[in-house]
Amino acid sequence: MKLWTVVESWPIRGAFAISRGTKTEAEVIVATLTVGEFKGRGECVPYRRHGETVEGVQSQIESVRATIEKGVTREELQSLLPAGAARNALDCALWDLECKQKGETIWELLDIRPLPKQTAFTISLHTPGKMAEEASAAAQKYSLLKIKLGAGGDEVRLKRIREAAPKARLIVDVNEAWDEHNVGAMVRACESVGVELIEQPVHTEHTNILKYVTTSIKICADESAHTSADIPKLVGLYSAVNVKLDKAGGLTEALAMLKKAKEAGLSIMVGCNVSTSLSMAPATVIAQYADYVDLDGPLLLERERESGITYRDGMICPTTPDLWG
Repeated sequence: MKLWTVVESWPIRGAFAISRGTKTEAEVIVATLTVGEFKGRGECVPYRRHGETVEGVQSQIESVRATIEKGVTREELQSLLPAGAARNALDCALWDLECKQKGETIWELLDIRPLPKQTAFTISLHTPGKMAEEASAAAQKYSLLKIKLGAGGDEVRLKRIREAAPKARLIVDVNEAWDEHNVGAMVRACESVGVELIEQPVHTEHTNILKYVTTSIKICADESAHTSADIPKLVGLYSAVNVKLDKAGGLTEALAMLKKAKEAGLSIMVGCNVSTSLSMAPATVIAQYADYVDLDGPLLLERERESGITYRDGMICPTTPDLWG
């Protein structure tokens, strides 16, 4: 087995802003594994919020190169590297390689009959007027909008967006920006415009605040939940969990996380970082079981990779072997 890695930079259309900052490009690492004529690929996104950098993730992958090239199973990989972007790229490359070697699609391998799934489209954090304008345009194609919040004036943003997109389903993502002083009022503001789900409203260190928040809106853990081991601590605080392959460290652990979350009675969201279709492809497996799908990463880029995943009528289609799996 041979391993190659490459760092790629993909320009974002305009800019992508959340409560923690703004970026104009998506930096991804693609790992490629080959055995003879067969090749498997996996893409990951190093995420600074979780202490990751491009250089650090590259170093993690290099640290296990010798072991990987001797031949490693997905199960063995779980103990070689911690959950995170590096393991995600390698794990997904191993899944893709196995599909190619067996001449089966990922759907045949997992015995799944895949369907297109409605995906959210993200409205980046900006002024209320700009976000309302973007929401109005996006709602013409996407019936589910994900609204980035976490700055002064969030109540106005919600009101303006609802007026601009009266028929759209809304979910919001706060990226830990609310606190004990405003979370209650902001939840009420979300209720007033019909928000269905609030993603990570408070910092992971202040999760206990959520004990005192009563609402019919689903409260979804993102930064608070990386792997299946985190699921038990969510019960009683969150009603949903966002499964992301970059957090979980690949499709293998994401499937385990999905199973444990369902057993705990949590709703499932599958999410992504801004990245190309190669990141979305394995996530479409989790999407088959998710209550909320947020796999719009490639839609936020200026350009996409060849043989990219298909989006049609607000839906993301299952991956195909020419891309991954």
